[in-house]
Amino acid sequence: MSWLEPVTLRGAHATLEPLSPAHEAELASAVADGELWTLWFTHVPRPQAMGDEIERRLGLQRAGSMLPFSVRDNASGRLVGMSTYMNVDSTHRRVEIGSTWYAASVQRTPLNTNCKLMLLQHAFERLDCIAVEFRTHFMNRRSRQAIERLGAKLDGILRSHARMADGSLRDTAVYSVIAAEWPAVRTNLEWQLRRPRSAQGAAA
Repeated sequence: MSWLEPVTLRGAHATLEPLSPAHEAELASAVADGELWTLWFTHVPRPQAMGDEIERRLGLQRAGSMLPFSVRDNASGRLVGMSTYMNVDSTHRRVEIGSTWYAASVQRTPLNTNCKLMLLQHAFERLDCIAVEFRTHFMNRRSRQAIERLGAKLDGILRSHARMADGSLRDTAVYSVIAAEWPAVRTNLEWQLRRPRSAQGAAA
């Protein structure tokens, strides 16, 4: 798709690289840091399923509905997670930032804030997006708090929106940032990244 092409985004704390099958071993190691697949309110692949998950995401990229990234921690040089532009709507210039997970060792550090800043900046300043969405399980309090700290606003709750792997029904909290809000959101994220690290952890 000409509108949304693979790109590498580099920041102070993280680098977002186009997802590749060559990343399988590093990502399998990263997901084992914290046994992230045990979280019931989200879907994170097991280490042995990482190859299938990479292929799933790349298949959606070929179909034009996703642009997946691997997340590299600049300090260690290791791949530590994944994120995507998903539910791509090129006609109405909208994307969702989602399907994101990070190794436990980099959670609540500046890395997530840096990644969200880069993804939002690329969406609004290069792709000319009208709006960027974030969606998460209503019960995922940490995710909702992190999204709200970014400056996104709650659009609403989609009740019984999707069926989880365990058969339960997910209420989905939908947030967004619109283009008119982006300058203030960018200023907020840049300020968060400038704060001392001890204060910054809670904002990541």
